[in-house]
Amino acid sequence: MIALRLPEEIEAQLEELARRTGRTKSYYAREAIIQYLAEIEELYLAESELEAVRKGSKTYPLTDVERELGLGS
Repeated sequence: MIALRLPEEIEAQLEELARRTGRTKSYYAREAIIQYLAEIEELYLAESELEAVRKGSKTYPLTDVERELGLGS
């Protein structure tokens, strides 16, 4: 269970959306958090991979990978 305070204008926007759609405020808050976590996790993983590449992690040209997998044209 999470309790949080939102700025008044965001709370009002959330209430209006819930009222218009017949869904709960909790539904939209949950969906927003789920989407944000997925996006931020993807960002952190990408940043981690970028740092590994900058530190010398081996990389492969896309054309080589496609050829190895039989995906080239």
